[in-house]
Order: sequence, then structure tokens, then C-alpha cells
Amino acid sequence: MLSVLVVDDDARVARNHADCITSTRGFIVADVVHTGTAALEAVSAHRPDLVLLDLYLPDMSGLDVLQRLRDVTGANGSKPVDVLVISALRDIDSVRAAMRGGALYYLIKPFDLSTLRGQLERFAAARDKLSGLDQVTQRDVDNVFGIHRPTTRQELPKGLTAETARLVADTLRTAGSDLSAVEVAERAGIARVTARRYLEHLCADGRAELRMRYGSAGRPEHRYHWAG
Repeated sequence: MLSVLVVDDDARVARNHADCITSTRGFIVADVVHTGTAALEAVSAHRPDLVLLDLYLPDMSGLDVLQRLRDVTGANGSKPVDVLVISALRDIDSVRAAMRGGALYYLIKPFDLSTLRGQLERFAAARDKLSGLDQVTQRDVDNVFGIHRPTTRQELPKGLTAETARLVADTLRTAGSDLSAVEVAERAGIARVTARRYLEHLCADGRAELRMRYGSAGRPEHRYHWAG
């Protein structure tokens, strides 16, 4: 279970966020506080996995809280807590300051609670996928930094057909591991150059990822991995 600290000066909003956390599978509420001072104390006491941090607080700016969280966790050697900023502030300086302070994402109020739930789920998925890894893919990095890939599919380039695109996609999706263009071509029964064209389209569409395998000598091998 991932624990979340809710920090918001509005008790009603904080309660709504806490309810959203509780109803999201895999999450629990560590505490709900309404001031910057209480937020710093709660982080020290509970060591949450994530902090939902409002920027407008009665005793100090949420940006100051964010900076002090970084200073405190860095000074005592403990792992810095992840922070998701939630604020009605829309000025670019606040957004940039939150990014520089290490916030994972910036949600602008008001928003539908399904948006918050989606961010929580993406946070959990990224944490799970990155655990124990030494290297990451671009999609892994996108998840960590809260970058959404386009939800619309790109049109097939001229000369490519939907039937063959599905064949290549199914071949890669069911492989269970990454494949080279030659391996895809052999399994799908198509030419290597054809397989590469479709694989490049799937990468551009966000459904596949290109990975480089480096051997002891020679050029790195291009491998393709199904991303969904």
C-alpha cells in the first residue's frame, strides 16, 4: 500500500482528496493537514510515499514547503518524498518553481477527481515498474515525469495496410520479449524491410519502443518491445 499525505487549507477539498485516495486501489491516507508547518511535521512522522501539496497555505507558501522537504530529506540522508502539487495558481512562475522544486506533476484546480485518481494510478504503476531497474525506457521516464502520450492513433503512412499493421502488432505483443525486425519478419511471414517500416510506425504511435542492445563489438542491435 502506498501512503499519501494530503495538504490543503480547505478542509472540504482535503476531505474529497482523501476520499479519492481511499477509494483508489493500493493507496491509503497517511494524514490530512491544513498548514505548511503541519505538513513538515507529518512528513517527518509518517514518511509517506507521496504528498498532495496545495500551494496556498495559511502559514507559508507550498513552494516553501516543497523546498524545505527537499532540504530536510537531503540533510538527514533519507529518501526525498515524492510530491504532487495541487493548486489554483495558474501563473507560469508557480508552475516553473514547482518543477524546479522537484514536483512530479502539477494539477490545476478545479479538476475532476477522476483526474486525481488517474495520476495516483500512474504514480503507482511507475513506482512498480521502476523498482529494481538499473536502466529505463522513454515511456518509463514519461510516466515518472507525468507526461501523457497522445491518445489518438497516427494514420498509417502511405503504402502500409491496416491488416499487416495488426499482424506485426500482434506478433510483437504476444512475443513475451523484445524482438528484432528480422525476428518479427520471420514470425509474421513478411520481408524484413516491411517489418521495419511497420515497427517504426508502431514506435511513432506509442505502441512499441525501440531498445538498443549493445554487444561486445560492432553496431548496436535494434530491438522492439511492445508498449501497449
